[in-house]
Amino acid sequence: MQSVFWILAAGWGYLWGSVSAAVVVCKLSGLPDPRTQGSGNPGATNVLRVGGKKAAAITLIGDLLKGLIPVLFIRSIWPNAETLWLLAGLFVLSLQVGYVTIPWDEAIKGLFGSSNERYHLIMSEIRLPRTVLAVFIGAVLGLSGAVLQGLFHNPLVEPGIIGVGATASLGAVIAIYSGLSAQWVFALPLLAQLGALVAVLFLYVLNHYHASSLTLILAGVALTSLGGAITSLVLNMSSNPYAAMEIVFWMMGSLQDRSMDHVWLSVPFIIVASVLLLLTARALYALSLGDDVALSLGVNIRRTRLLAIGGTALGVGAATSVAGVVSFIGLVVPHLLRPLTGHHPSRLLPASALGGACFLLTADMLTRLVFVGRDLKLGVVTALVGAPFFLWLLIKSRRAVWG
Repeated sequence: MQSVFWILAAGWGYLWGSVSAAVVVCKLSGLPDPRTQGSGNPGATNVLRVGGKKAAAITLIGDLLKGLIPVLFIRSIWPNAETLWLLAGLFVLSLQVGYVTIPWDEAIKGLFGSSNERYHLIMSEIRLPRTVLAVFIGAVLGLSGAVLQGLFHNPLVEPGIIGVGATASLGAVIAIYSGLSAQWVFALPLLAQLGALVAVLFLYVLNHYHASSLTLILAGVALTSLGGAITSLVLNMSSNPYAAMEIVFWMMGSLQDRSMDHVWLSVPFIIVASVLLLLTARALYALSLGDDVALSLGVNIRRTRLLAIGGTALGVGAATSVAGVVSFIGLVVPHLLRPLTGHHPSRLLPASALGGACFLLTADMLTRLVFVGRDLKLGVVTALVGAPFFLWLLIKSRRAVWG
């Protein structure tokens, strides 16, 4: 039955609209729209008439990839197919949510530039970057939370709670305040990743000496307080009050007014981080049985920890550099999905990535729907959901924490 499914998936992938695939590829490569090229007919849809060998090669590659990518992707997340469909629905819905109501047909045309200029600007420069960033940032935050919980053997660990988000935000604020972000485009994500790396390494050292759950949480509180104090110091030293206010609002977390430049700046780092984190799935399952058992099974614990720490720092730093501090996704999502995946890391990690993307997409849509015309911050929404959830988890595990 599964073989039939993969054959159908491959066929669906290949037949998945040659024209639309060619349009997307040509848009990304800066080539003319294939629907307006060839034989002087504005409605022509022959993708082979895009023009030039480069265009033909790109179109051919697009045809090959569109047949392979759906199969490989669906194969990797087959146990989480329901979450994938939910994510696809939320993605489409997010493109429709906003201050301006755009008909469905005009919204689709606006993505490819065939609609009027106003709709095209709204869809391609405002809603699409915001939606793409929500998917990738939510995915890496949910994934990093699941990995850290497995690495530390602690269900209360999450990048925001243990101070990783605050230190990443501090690094980003320093990049903005010092002017490095204006001189070098990669200064902001790199300093944010460096700040996240410092926090993760510090907590890893504490965990190495068998620190309790309470110790790790208190250490995270200390890191958050220290990062907040230094950030406040930087803001106090700022000579421009408007710039300081902008940094404060940015730290509250938001995806408003983000462009495709932010996508290209952060998404490559997030993809690399996600690959590093997903590589730990098999080892985390062995580590859940204890370090000695994992060693006897041939698991390279040092490599696993390096992948988890490096992937978390890279992903959280990149996410924080464009969205500010968005907390609690890595705490809420893995806990909700863990019973549904049989507590197995190889299933929990991709499920947490998909669930995190769904969570952040939903939260971002709420920021646009609850207070129409006002800038409700994304970090506020996630904190309102995550903070009570964290308190509930703390009370639920009070014997382990205070015992």
